[in-house]
Amino acid sequence: MHQPIHAPRGVTDPAATGRGKGPRPSPAGPAAPVGGSGQGPGRGSVPPWARPGPPSIPSSARPVREPTVTGPTGDRVHLAARGGPPGRPHRPGDLPPTHRTLVGVALPGLVISTEHAQLNGLGLEGFYRAGRRLLSRCRLRVAGREPLPSSARTAGADRTCFVATLRTSSAPGPDPDVVIERTRHADGTERITLRSCASAPLRLPVEVALGTDLADLGAIAAGGAGPELPATVHDSGLRWSSAAGSVSVTATPPPAEALASAGLLRWEFVLPPGGSAGVELRVRADGAGPVRAVGRTAADPLASAYATGDDPVVPALLRTGVQDLRALLLRDPAHPADIHTAAGIPWRCGPVPAEALAAARMALPLGTRLAAGTLRVLARTQRLGPGPGAGMIPGPVRDAGPHLPPGCTGTEATLLFPVLLAEARRWGLGTPETQELLPVAERCLTWLRTTVGNGTYVPDPQPHGPIRCETQAHAHRAAMLGAELLDDFDRPGGDWLRQWAQRLRTAFRRDFWIDDPAGGRPAAALTPDGGVVPHLGAAAAHLLDTGLLGGGTVAPGLLDPVRTGRLARLLGSPAMDSGWGLRSLAATEAGYTPFGHRAGAVHVRDTAIAVAGLAAAGHDKEAGALLRGVLDAAGAFAHRLPDMYAGEQRADAGAPLPHPAACRPAATAAAAGVLLLTTLAGIRPDTPAGTVTLRPVRSAPLGQLALTGLRVAGKPFSVRVGRLGLAMVEEAADGLQLGV
Repeated sequence: MHQPIHAPRGVTDPAATGRGKGPRPSPAGPAAPVGGSGQGPGRGSVPPWARPGPPSIPSSARPVREPTVTGPTGDRVHLAARGGPPGRPHRPGDLPPTHRTLVGVALPGLVISTEHAQLNGLGLEGFYRAGRRLLSRCRLRVAGREPLPSSARTAGADRTCFVATLRTSSAPGPDPDVVIERTRHADGTERITLRSCASAPLRLPVEVALGTDLADLGAIAAGGAGPELPATVHDSGLRWSSAAGSVSVTATPPPAEALASAGLLRWEFVLPPGGSAGVELRVRADGAGPVRAVGRTAADPLASAYATGDDPVVPALLRTGVQDLRALLLRDPAHPADIHTAAGIPWRCGPVPAEALAAARMALPLGTRLAAGTLRVLARTQRLGPGPGAGMIPGPVRDAGPHLPPGCTGTEATLLFPVLLAEARRWGLGTPETQELLPVAERCLTWLRTTVGNGTYVPDPQPHGPIRCETQAHAHRAAMLGAELLDDFDRPGGDWLRQWAQRLRTAFRRDFWIDDPAGGRPAAALTPDGGVVPHLGAAAAHLLDTGLLGGGTVAPGLLDPVRTGRLARLLGSPAMDSGWGLRSLAATEAGYTPFGHRAGAVHVRDTAIAVAGLAAAGHDKEAGALLRGVLDAAGAFAHRLPDMYAGEQRADAGAPLPHPAACRPAATAAAAGVLLLTTLAGIRPDTPAGTVTLRPVRSAPLGQLALTGLRVAGKPFSVRVGRLGLAMVEEAADGLQLGV
């Protein structure tokens, strides 16, 4: 297969969602009210979130993202409920800053450090396992002094490296006598190496002061970690115990002295000129073996893909994204063969259904095993039995910015489940696995039909909630891909889904489009009284994400080509494109702030979705500009993209500003790198039909690009895109034909 082709133009999730006919708003013009006072096209009072400016949201309804932490088991810890030190009330949004920390992760192991290398027990510092801090303090002194920090860096997803220097002699000159290297692993290991730069032998006393509180991550984030525990001498190290369990630190070589009262281990080394010596510390919870990260075992579901190209950022972005996805992999404790991703470190160490599904979908070019594991894990959470919530996959609420109340991620997850199953089958998920999961997808689609009832739109689960633009996009995609999935297995229901999708397209183009002299824009939502919420945000990018059908074709969208073009220009405008990626809220909107979680910050996932959708619709200019911005931002973050960063406008000599509460690494950000690069090649497989179609971005915004080690139909797949936008398959499964 070497035929070149050219790109053608072309809280808890509410259990009840309500039922019945949705509102029938009148067409919105330039003067359509945002809310109203009963004088607009609808009737009744306007909810606070529909009024201009930031809404007044009751504290009980605020999003759970910032004030909660999830552990590797998926348990959510509400920080406000954990409390803090007496006399110092904790504010739920005041999480310890993370943007200057170095994180090594290989779940269930985790280590968080600051740039100076010493662990002082402050903030989030320490070694963790399964959400509990095993060691909070690890301070090194050499010859009675603390080393002078020189450099700190991540050396892979699971480890961080530090270099420091020390002068021990009184000889004149600034040169150090000792270089100290520390390598800290998420598996609970730290290696300390001392190298002599002196011209004479050095006698170096070395001390390591250790301590722990055995606190869980939620308590630490809430400011209620508690005091350090007393230590006892244990074998070649120290041991601590509490009601939460016991942990020990063992050292190699054994220390010459161990002082339990001070938590201190001591050695004395004699280094010849140019000589070296080292200490290895191993942190273990009693009864627990070494951390065996899923990504480092034979169960790793991700292909080892590589990228090369004219742009030097490309190889590092893909390599780091794959490493971070591996580091975030978790096993279902009850079904160890089923693997999924945690949402992000450090705040969401457990699964978040919508984000786990989204990450698995973007990672489909790395194989279908992650998708299959994620689908099986979430299938076991699906609500069964009678009632309006039957068929839903539960999920927490999520902030939606200053103009809308928090949204239901359970709705998104329920609609994304059949989409991921349908697309995973196109990428190579086997028929038996698809059939096993098909009943769950059918229940998701039945929930959709029940929720719509006799109406047209998918309503919000909360009473008097808005009809959200992105929810209709998710539902339309689920209907189109779900109908084809049902047809492929001779299951009923496909005709209704297609007919409803057609009605939804007609109504959406009438009700959700706001005309103005510039060409119009999609509304963010409809209010219960028939008004529109007209603000422009990154949620509109989901209108471009229509999904993959058979034969390498994308499903139709809710917008026609003319309106899609207008949306492309809006997303590519300076108000939305920060130069580092897509803002979550346009800079021209009321309530915009560059650090706002959904009020202006850049989310990598939304930007990647926009790039992929724009490229599929043939809007290469806007797609290329957003892509370039994210890749440049990746360079500033050492290619490990956080899930969000500030939406400040890019300056000539500037860099993106980190968000202090971002997760890094994050599953959707890591998988977004995979989506961005594979979008350039336009890979559209249809394994059941034995074909793969390529629709590369013909402008080739990154120049030449080669992707090797991907997976299509369960076999290695490699593709090259030239500088003229031509794509060539270089490796593929036997019998896989190039589609037209």
